[in-house]
Amino acid sequence: MINRDISSRLAAGHGRRVTQLADAAARWGGHVPEDPGITELAELLEAAARVPDRPDGPGHTTRALLAGAVEDLRAAARLGGLLPAVTLWHLQRAVDQEHTAHQHTVPAQRRERGR
Repeated sequence: MINRDISSRLAAGHGRRVTQLADAAARWGGHVPEDPGITELAELLEAAARVPDRPDGPGHTTRALLAGAVEDLRAAARLGGLLPAVTLWHLQRAVDQEHTAHQHTVPAQRRERGR
């Protein structure tokens, strides 16, 4: 009973994180397929990290954060279903890093619109 409960919670958390990362990839301009895999999401965020810097943008920090998210996604993909709790941890780190990267871009976009 306890193992089944833990397994279902980990599966639900996994699904939520993948959905959050798919939404994030779309926000960065990626064309997210229906029901994307972790590797596909890593590739989409990796493409977003290659976007050239704007002269007044946050640049390096944003790219570094997205690169970190990509690393965590690749680690989660390598683990597959072997260690669900560790996979979920990597997915959460990827979500957190992408969120921080997005927060860095929002002030730059507001400054750009204010010109």
